Amino acid sequence: MASELQEKLNALKIDRDERPAPSGAGLKIGLGVLAIAVAAAAAWWGFRPSAVAVRTATVEEVASSSGGAATVLNASGYVTARRQATVSSKVTGKVVDVLVEEGMKVEKGQILARLDASQASQALALAEAQLEGTRRAMAETEARKREASIRKARTADLLKAGVASKADWDAIESEVDVLEARLATQRSDVTSGERGVDIQRQYLDDTIIRAPFSGIAVSKNAQPGEIISPMSAGGGFTRTGISTIVDMSSLEIEVDVNEAYIQRVQPGQKVVATLDAYRDWPIPARVITTIPAADRQKATVTVRIAFDQLDPRILPDMGIKVAFLADAAAATGTAPARVVRVPRSAVRGGPGEETVFVVGRDTKLERRAIKVAPGSDDPVEVLAGLSAGERVVLDGPADLAAGVPIAERGKD
Repeated sequence: MASELQEKLNALKIDRDERPAPSGAGLKIGLGVLAIAVAAAAAWWGFRPSAVAVRTATVEEVASSSGGAATVLNASGYVTARRQATVSSKVTGKVVDVLVEEGMKVEKGQILARLDASQASQALALAEAQLEGTRRAMAETEARKREASIRKARTADLLKAGVASKADWDAIESEVDVLEARLATQRSDVTSGERGVDIQRQYLDDTIIRAPFSGIAVSKNAQPGEIISPMSAGGGFTRTGISTIVDMSSLEIEVDVNEAYIQRVQPGQKVVATLDAYRDWPIPARVITTIPAADRQKATVTVRIAFDQLDPRILPDMGIKVAFLADAAAATGTAPARVVRVPRSAVRGGPGEETVFVVGRDTKLERRAIKVAPGSDDPVEVLAGLSAGERVVLDGPADLAAGVPIAERGKD
């Protein structure tokens, strides 16, 4: 009985070592499934989104141009020098020597150049010789007058004694009068000669060109051998200046403010200026005055602004942006706030609807709304929506969209 039960249990046992040979139908099904999978993979690879080449920039964190205070107006302009001159000569002449170079510091009265002085020197020598001849002639006349005066006195004594005649007295008296008149004329000639010598000396001195004030030479406009003149000859071969001198202590800012907002500007108002060359360097300044004249074509009014403290990095004609501060906010003396900044080309959308494309994970784009500081020009100060270190797209195809993979072809 037990053996019969054992035989039945063995009959129900599954032998895992024995595998049925695959039938032809099963093999065909497996190959079909494999072919479908390969085709699907190929289709996905062929229709997958391709990477778009774009140029990106990193978001920067800098000091706010408004310094953390309330800004009532933003404007842009240039650094100007109130004291600047292109130094020329008073006479026309050939340049012999130029003693100034660009960037050189010069003092008032320092020699900048010399002109050919040969003709002026000869004219001075001639005038001095003529003056000396006039003085010698006057000395001779003075000697003759003294001698005539002695004879006149002697003739007067002889006339009293009855020895000399009245005719002798008239002759000697007339001679003395003539010599006195001649002496007076020669004195005038000497004075005229001295004035002539002074003029020739001035002509000679005019061949030496000196700095009218202390400053920095920003240009060198003439070379030895060229002709220089205080007036342009019109042919283009005559120079009208040796060098341009700028008094760096007279630097200030000039900005054009739209006449619709000029009421927001007051003399003495605090200003924060930012040079285009040093955009993370806020410079304290103040309003000097508003020039009382408007530009009809541009509808603007020029405002002069003084730097609170000058710096060697501030140069004439540099571009600069200014933020006019509210009086109450300017008096608080708060430290400059930190803001993030992106190039204007990265911002898309109109005012109040600005967005940027941010490079996200796996180099896929994310469209993000941002808040831009009022009055921002380029670069744009972003008040919300971005963090320092993120990368934004500067330019790309017009159909750029979120989720598209990109390939960065350049970074700023």
